[in-house]
Amino acid sequence: MKGLGHAILTGETLIGDEPFAVILADDLCTAKDDAVLKQMIEVYEKYQCSVVAIEEVLLKETNKYGVIAGKLVDGTDDTYRVTDMVEKPDPKDTPTNMAIIGRYILTPDIFDILRNTKPGKGGEIQITDALLEQAKQGKVIAYKFKGKRFDCGSVDGFVEATNYFYKKEENV
Repeated sequence: MKGLGHAILTGETLIGDEPFAVILADDLCTAKDDAVLKQMIEVYEKYQCSVVAIEEVLLKETNKYGVIAGKLVDGTDDTYRVTDMVEKPDPKDTPTNMAIIGRYILTPDIFDILRNTKPGKGGEIQITDALLEQAKQGKVIAYKFKGKRFDCGSVDGFVEATNYFYKKEENV
């Protein structure tokens, strides 16, 4: 109840000094070829820094997400060096419509940053605030993954996911 940043910090003793993945269960992702996390691991291996999965959302929905701003890297159209992050911005104040979804690869230095992160939006320790500190050092990549995401934290998203996988299974 103290925020995602706090929840991640509680896992430090289990993780130690290794990079690690965080998967939020209410974001269900599927991909035709490589799984989203596998795609992200490849990005991590190339850049050796924290990686967040992103997708474009409607501007009116930015207040539900952490949102990034960044610069495309290496001539790609899906990989950004993050320059700014805002937790649940009002649509009129959002830097972009590129929303962070529930897939992260984090480097262990995030723990020291989290310990020093003050509660932010909603009085919670926000992972977005800690990642912004890494981003200021050029140490966060946002990756627009190849695949589909369902927001199973909402009834509509859960029903959409259920119908999608039912139809997919029916066509096998």
